[in-house]
Amino acid sequence: MGEVLKTDYLIIGSGLVGMAFADTLFTETDVNIIIVDRYAKPGGHWNMAYPFVTLHQPSAFFGVSSKELSRGEIDRVGLNQGMGDLATGDEICAYFDDVMRSRFLASGRVQYFPMCDYEGDGQFTSKLTGEKHTVIYDKLVDATFMTIAVPSTHTPNFTIAADVHFMPINNLTSVCEKPAGYVIVGGGKTSIDACLWLLGAGVDPDDITWIRPRDAWLLDRANTQPTEAFFHKSVGSIAEQYEAIGGASSIEDMFDRLEKGGYLVRLDDDVRPSMFHAATISKAEIVQLQRIKNVVRKGQVRAIESNRIILAEGEISTTTGHIHVDCSASLERSFGHKEPLPIFAGNCITPQMTRAYQPAFSASMAAFVEANYETEVDKNRLCALVPPPNSDVDYIPMTLAMMMNQFNWSQDKSLRNWIRENRLDGFTKLISSVDKDDQQKMKIMQRIQNNAMPAITKLQQFNVELAQGAENE
Repeated sequence: MGEVLKTDYLIIGSGLVGMAFADTLFTETDVNIIIVDRYAKPGGHWNMAYPFVTLHQPSAFFGVSSKELSRGEIDRVGLNQGMGDLATGDEICAYFDDVMRSRFLASGRVQYFPMCDYEGDGQFTSKLTGEKHTVIYDKLVDATFMTIAVPSTHTPNFTIAADVHFMPINNLTSVCEKPAGYVIVGGGKTSIDACLWLLGAGVDPDDITWIRPRDAWLLDRANTQPTEAFFHKSVGSIAEQYEAIGGASSIEDMFDRLEKGGYLVRLDDDVRPSMFHAATISKAEIVQLQRIKNVVRKGQVRAIESNRIILAEGEISTTTGHIHVDCSASLERSFGHKEPLPIFAGNCITPQMTRAYQPAFSASMAAFVEANYETEVDKNRLCALVPPPNSDVDYIPMTLAMMMNQFNWSQDKSLRNWIRENRLDGFTKLISSVDKDDQQKMKIMQRIQNNAMPAITKLQQFNVELAQGAENE
């Protein structure tokens, strides 16, 4: 039995959420922290990512608040040309390792126990030595709640014949011989990455079969650039979004307006998306992906056999000479594997999304609120949950919750000032720095102001309609 450890905060998980929370808590307080993680290095699922993975949103607002990840460069070549750099998986892992060593451990206030399984009740065990530890703590932070299903270890929910050549996306870079073709299973961001990598490596698009059970609404990456040069595009997209929502006559009309205004994009103009996971993409990537013509829309895969793939709504032929690539893993929480919890409950803190698309900011926000507000009621009011999306209409409660949070935050001067200076926020500082004499920018700001409340009202109406529809099913 190992020694009994004592700490103020015990954080389970050193992935993005755990590191972002710890970083802000470290900045705002003088508490002691113990971090326990199952991986050998900080970074969570990034340690298991496929070799060619990159961020799909700008590096500028990813990571922890205290340390910049972005190189501050505009990509000059490739499918992200003209936009802020996207960190690679290797860069992200090195970044988190540096934060852990140079900031946390160097302070003497943080202890880190990698390669350990947390067993509950302050108990964890080393996977290498079997040594057991007990931690006496004031607060527990469960940074593992938003679990990522890692492609390399994901178990598909369909059967696979023994002679089928089937692999996770991670193994694509190990292919040594040209197969009869590639079959990509999945319709989310991982499948997009697989297709783009194959196309970029010179694979003939006619050799790619893409099984896409659902098409997705996607976000235009050009709208996510948090720099002055992109103000009119990025901040303008917020105005477009609010106008589209507020002016919509129906839920379908809202999505039409969001697409027409450039807030949402899709891969196929002839197919109405029914999924929304907030994946971000560039226009150049869309053009590349549209080269793939063999797109299969027959529902989810049920079985892959030697000569055919059985789907929910039919089947297609295949061979044992084809490589079948599993891209069906996803954010487990998005699919309802866990019921949401209050972020603050007694001595347990469970970071979750308080702003859509931004787990790093959300975790940092939870830590700031924990450090600076007294009552559990106030903490949970300021950190109201933003539900993660899955289907297209999940955009409605997600956006409504996010807008209500933004309104509540704007009413709190201390919190408002912190958000403006937080690197992970992205846009507040950019917006607050607008010169009142800049008429073009002020017009955009006026559009946002004029349409925010009509948008909230319309989202509330659509949310009621969704609830009524669910009751009638």
